[in-house]
Amino acid sequence: MKKTHIFIIAIIAVAAGIILSTTADASVYVLFGEARQRAAEGNATKVHVVGRLPRDGQNHPMGLQYDPMVDPNYFAFTLMDSTHVSQRVVYNNPKPQDFETSEQVVITGAMHNGTFVADNILLKCPSKYVKKELKGAEVASK
Repeated sequence: MKKTHIFIIAIIAVAAGIILSTTADASVYVLFGEARQRAAEGNATKVHVVGRLPRDGQNHPMGLQYDPMVDPNYFAFTLMDSTHVSQRVVYNNPKPQDFETSEQVVITGAMHNGTFVADNILLKCPSKYVKKELKGAEVASK
């Protein structure tokens, strides 16, 4: 074989390795019902779930559990998906900043023993550029 043939084969092998390694980390967006079903079937692949925090009458999120003095790497909360199914979520890292003000939460992880264990949390917070209504008048936030 010529050196150019060996070089081309090496390039193809590296490209195939890169493609396979990136597709192995791919996960799908599901609802909590499907995440539970996957766990019951023994499928431990990671999934994404999009949801909102349930809030009380004063618009405060309900069910947050975080005490950095006891364990700074344990944060638990309840998340409700788009079909209004609530699920307890445990995140073994510190609570993300501005978690309480987020409009939407995207979690990545898997179900374990009836609890969703999140590896990553992505927050969608209110935009500072959307118009807010303030005492009957519309004003653009700065």
